[in-house]
Amino acid sequence: MAKLKILKNSDPTLRKKCRKVDEITKRTLTLLDDMLETMRHANGVGLAGPQVGVLRRIVVIEVEPDEVLELINPEIIEQSGSQTGYEGCLSLPGRTGIVTRPDYVKVKALDRSGTERVYEGTGLLARCFCHEIGHLDGILYPDVADRMLTDEEYEEYMESDD
Repeated sequence: MAKLKILKNSDPTLRKKCRKVDEITKRTLTLLDDMLETMRHANGVGLAGPQVGVLRRIVVIEVEPDEVLELINPEIIEQSGSQTGYEGCLSLPGRTGIVTRPDYVKVKALDRSGTERVYEGTGLLARCFCHEIGHLDGILYPDVADRMLTDEEYEEYMESDD
């Protein structure tokens, strides 16, 4: 496995819409493995293809240790409720916003074997589904944030997180 470079906010690749994965190849599986390693190394809970320069509809999520979700061509098929909370992104280091997302999300996606699966999540997992699938359409969380924290608020937030 290899650690990949995570693209930052100024990279135009992050604003592009990703193409569907038509065939799961050895290259696709390697990408999933490399994305997971990269996300873990960066202490993230989710990572999408465009964040590592790959314009394909691929996402990895790990909200709970060793409970990895690999989503190929994910689609949100149901959502309900509402939650508002802090959100950050590996592609936007040093920034945090307050974002309202659905509290429940159901997603349909292919797994690494090409089997269609349905995943359901609440709380942080629901937030991750929305955040990462947004990346696949060129949407970054500041685009949907209720507001972004100021530098002072961010410093306070980071101190309270310790």
